[in-house]
Amino acid sequence: MHPHLFIQKVKNVSIEKLKIESRHELEEMMPNELSQMEKGLTVICTDVPINDKTTLDILCHDGEGQLVVVQLSVNEDDFMLLHGIQSLDYVEKFKSFLKATYNKHTIDAKAKPRLVLIAPSFSDALLHAVESMSGIPIDLYEWEYLKLGDHKGFRLQPVYTWKSEKPKEEKPFEKKHEPKPKKKEPEPSPEWKEEPKPEPISEPEPPKEESPPPSEMPKTESPRKKIRLF
Repeated sequence: MHPHLFIQKVKNVSIEKLKIESRHELEEMMPNELSQMEKGLTVICTDVPINDKTTLDILCHDGEGQLVVVQLSVNEDDFMLLHGIQSLDYVEKFKSFLKATYNKHTIDAKAKPRLVLIAPSFSDALLHAVESMSGIPIDLYEWEYLKLGDHKGFRLQPVYTWKSEKPKEEKPFEKKHEPKPKKKEPEPSPEWKEEPKPEPISEPEPPKEESPPPSEMPKTESPRKKIRLF
């Protein structure tokens, strides 16, 4: 066949978008499509009941052993976020038990599990809720089930990726070069300090004798003058 004719036939094939009504059907088909989302994902188990209203759809681990909870929906459903968080808490609580139970898988029980929600669409309310949960690793993927000629397959498109929303590391602040302070001359150690010389002790002065008042002072006789005779 001429190559131009082959290209023309491919271009004339229409792409048909198919619907999946059953969640169980989606759960059976999706494990084979997870490699589109992330390479290295390995399915551990599926359809794990958490409580009366919540079921963990697919439990995986990535290439580094981190547990990954995959929650599915066949339509736009805000409650799937609540079910996903309940499944995530369950796995976080029993990850050591899961590691012992599924010992053929390489599971890192120290790593914090993460959550992936897969649905045909997500509401703005759910998107805002996920964006506000900065401490919980959650990824959102929209799925489409397409038919191209005789072939059918899924197309997974990332809507929100937690890894890409991590804050960037800030560069360390560079300090301006400041003049170095002058070195202080080392003070002599106490051993080399001269001991202060003791001040000389002055002897106490003797008490001064009090002179008697003028009235009591003894009268001194004036020396008599000798009279010369002719």
